[in-house]
Amino acid sequence: MPKRRAVKPLDLSKVRTYPLGARRSIVRTPLIATPPRAGMRVGEFLDGLPDILAAKDLRRVARQIAARHRAGKRIVLGMGAHPIKVGLGPLIIDLMTRGILSGIAMNGAAIIHDFELAYAGETSEDVAANLADGRFGMAEETGRFLNQAIARATPDQGLGAAVGAAIRRARLRHARLSILATGVRLGIPVTVHVAIGTDIIHMHPSADGAAIGAASLRDFRLLAGVVAGLHGGVFVNLGSAVLIPEVFVKALNLARNVGKRVDNLVTVDMDFIRHYRPQMNIVERPTAGSGHGYRFTGHHEIMFPLLCAAVLEALRRRA
Repeated sequence: MPKRRAVKPLDLSKVRTYPLGARRSIVRTPLIATPPRAGMRVGEFLDGLPDILAAKDLRRVARQIAARHRAGKRIVLGMGAHPIKVGLGPLIIDLMTRGILSGIAMNGAAIIHDFELAYAGETSEDVAANLADGRFGMAEETGRFLNQAIARATPDQGLGAAVGAAIRRARLRHARLSILATGVRLGIPVTVHVAIGTDIIHMHPSADGAAIGAASLRDFRLLAGVVAGLHGGVFVNLGSAVLIPEVFVKALNLARNVGKRVDNLVTVDMDFIRHYRPQMNIVERPTAGSGHGYRFTGHHEIMFPLLCAAVLEALRRRA
């Protein structure tokens, strides 16, 4: 067996260095943050964020949303139920009222919280506490109102319009908090995309699978029509890890299949953690070859208000 030679420390006498000034540095003083101060304006706060990584992308996306809105392009929001549960409904309604949002696509759970806030001014139960004895999801008014609204949808109504119209007709005490009712009032498509068995109202005897499926299918086709006009626009996915990314990519494919040009998109995914489907079906695949996708990972109740504020500031500065 050959004798092993002892390993010696590397001789550093020939190490080469160079002047720091000769190097291209990524972080420079113009990019670093400015400390906030009491009483500063929102625009000043946003300007004080470091012009690095996600903060840089936030401002870039806000400018692009503002520019594309001014150019008459569609801005569409896809969402799960959690944004409503953490109190973001008024921000979404504000964007609708300002004419910034051209359409909204939500999952089936979102209509639960949208209705309960409009009806009672409160929503979101303790699932663990109520699951033990089977009380979870069995609020009588929620199941009755929503299943009845869906069952009464007219042949030209999707699920979102049917529920939104029912909330308006009922003149619920807190109807101003309803995204669905606002969509009907303003004529903005709010589509609802349901997976049977995922929502609490499906546990109620009043649930009509045929009515739910038919109304949700109409909404899918309506969303495809919205996406068909999304060329050069923006799609934001807020808090849906599976359903909305899957629905969006199918709607986009349908639009392209019938000959609509839908490219040069800006897409944004916003969620707590990074998931496969939003990465593929929101950020990467729809923008392949043109456009650009972004990701902002973090709490909705912090990240989305920041984006809204940045968009409004970008619009103000070009007013």
